[in-house]
Amino acid sequence: MRTPAQIAGHPIHPMLVTIPIGLWVFSLVCDLVARASAQPETWSTVALYTMVGGIVGALAAALPGLVDLLSLKDPAIRKTALTHMAINLTVVALYAFNAWSRLQGSASPAMALGLSVLAIALLLVSGWLGGKMVYLAGVAVHTEGSAAPDWGAGRAPGERSTAGSSSPRSRERAMANDRPPRDTDRS
Repeated sequence: MRTPAQIAGHPIHPMLVTIPIGLWVFSLVCDLVARASAQPETWSTVALYTMVGGIVGALAAALPGLVDLLSLKDPAIRKTALTHMAINLTVVALYAFNAWSRLQGSASPAMALGLSVLAIALLLVSGWLGGKMVYLAGVAVHTEGSAAPDWGAGRAPGERSTAGSSSPRSRERAMANDRPPRDTDRS
């Protein structure tokens, strides 16, 4: 099921969501480090900046996500996507409130940490729903047409591609490239 929000055949939303996720997780880590640090103000400031960066990144990721949502036809997938979106908007609202209360100085360290933990928990649920749409429903997965392009994965430099080759030897080499390396260290 192709997505209309793409660059060179790659869906934009999954690329952009890594930015807020990474920033928000790092913000939580900074909050935890601040609790045990001799300089909690520094870590709390870093947590605030990464939190705000995550909010900006989430809003940027929301635009192609909305385009993808509007292109969904299947009611069951659309319902999952709407739930995914609602949870994500809740997470952004929690982080916006968290950042605002920190800037105002009205958030205790425990409340700020609690809001971050709650937001990350919701983000895990939302991520699970996003994965469900991709891996179970095939949203943004390009399956029509030919197989994936052969970019030379698993071949030695200079080795020719065996894609499309029908000799038994070339098929055997192609399958060997797909196998994980053997554990030869049996000490």
